[in-house]
Amino acid sequence: MEKEQILAKIKEQGVVSVVRGKDAEDGIKIADACIAGGVKAIEVAFTTPRAHETIRALVDKYKNDPDVIIGAGTVLDPITARIAILEGAQFIVSPAFDAETVRLCNRYRVVVMPGTTTLNGVISALESGADVVKIFPGEIVGIGMIKAIKGPLPQAQVMPTGGVNVDNVGEWLKAGCIAVGAGGSLTGAAKKGDFATVMEQAKKFVKAVAAARA
Repeated sequence: MEKEQILAKIKEQGVVSVVRGKDAEDGIKIADACIAGGVKAIEVAFTTPRAHETIRALVDKYKNDPDVIIGAGTVLDPITARIAILEGAQFIVSPAFDAETVRLCNRYRVVVMPGTTTLNGVISALESGADVVKIFPGEIVGIGMIKAIKGPLPQAQVMPTGGVNVDNVGEWLKAGCIAVGAGGSLTGAAKKGDFATVMEQAKKFVKAVAAARA
């Protein structure tokens, strides 16, 4: 699937699930629950032990489902990004901005989303070739930051992670975000092995996005 198609699917779905498993197998179970609930853009965080194995397993498992997109998160350097890409990751997300990582992703035409909390950071990310700028942590800067960014930089495509939940996802989207990243508010129940609740939360996120865009 081409880079532009991946980006279009992320925008269409509106929610990216941040998966942080206690091990590779747990990460797969969390992703499965999210996908079953309709959140099919999965960001496997490299804080998950053997995250590259989770990515590969999910890519292979869902290769025949065109709506499922598997990416990598908490990517701090180009080495990690390249490992993820070789395992099949279709997009790369980072909590911070690293120009070399963005450059590598552009080299291989993989969607890249570096993170920042400042307007200067957004500009630097855009100038380096970032496809989407991750606003992180969202709970610190708040929804007002999105409006502040979109004022002088209406062309910026931004996605917040942190502080996003079912009740406010619509506010983030209406403020100008192309999508949101959801972590604990979506997958938190997995810590207790309750994957059914994760699936139900995913369904709620899907409904919230649809309502916001109606």
